[in-house]
Amino acid sequence: MSRGLWLAMIAPLLFVAAARAEDKKTETEKEPVALFELGGATEWGLPGASSIGPSAAVEVTAIREWLEIEAGVTPLISGGRTEWETDLLFKKPFKLSDKVEFMIGAGPQWTFSREGTRTAAEFVADFMFWPTADRKLGWFVQPAYSYALTSGHEQSLGVTAGLLIPIQ
Repeated sequence: MSRGLWLAMIAPLLFVAAARAEDKKTETEKEPVALFELGGATEWGLPGASSIGPSAAVEVTAIREWLEIEAGVTPLISGGRTEWETDLLFKKPFKLSDKVEFMIGAGPQWTFSREGTRTAAEFVADFMFWPTADRKLGWFVQPAYSYALTSGHEQSLGVTAGLLIPIQ
């Protein structure tokens, strides 16, 4: 994967995190600068093979209660080959309770494999669960649908699940 693509994905996250760190607003609850998401993912082609692999992402709040930005990477393994998926998601958060949040979002997805690069549109529903009031550790489940914008217009369904680790 090219360094330019990584920089293009990470630069907005770093900018938002730096801006939030300088924000002097008084808040009743202290929000983390970012959330680190670590887990596993599986994906099923429509039609096609299934794949599985680890997943890592970083999420920042761009506009409180309005916009979250998430950048992630997942190496998916199927039939002895690996595809590297990266995505940049823009999500609208909804607080369902003190312990449950829901987000709906979309964004570009890039898949890198020996066959070449594929660009897709990805749509997600993200459920976050915080078992304790201090929110030092949580977990998430994120179903997704992707539609390739390249020839063939491949489609897939996926699920990512794992731990939420706040970065203070």
